[in-house]
Amino acid sequence: MEKIYTKNAPDAIGPYTQAIKAGGFVFTSGQIAINPTSGAVEATTIEGQTEQVCKNLCAVLEAAGTSIDKAVKTVCFLSDMVDFAAFNEVYGKYFTSKPARSCVAAKQLPKNVLVEVEVIAEL
Repeated sequence: MEKIYTKNAPDAIGPYTQAIKAGGFVFTSGQIAINPTSGAVEATTIEGQTEQVCKNLCAVLEAAGTSIDKAVKTVCFLSDMVDFAAFNEVYGKYFTSKPARSCVAAKQLPKNVLVEVEVIAEL
């Protein structure tokens, strides 16, 4: 088991790591729309936040030696399912390999963001 860290994604905001490599896979922690440069949530729309989340995930996966194209499963959390179509528009630009996915509404997400996504990817 190997912990993954990159300065190109936000630091963990709790007692966890950005990702773990184990058994030929990378398991990312949920990423939210924190800009790693500023350390803040800058985007206020679902599209902007989804874009930042996907950039963060790309950075973590790259640090682990893989890519978003090798994603096999994602778990997506939306603060409001009204945003589902707009979320899918941005998500679809990044996850072109169409991994298996779950997408659920969550009553509240960390830092009151609109979206959080975690990924399992092959190495």
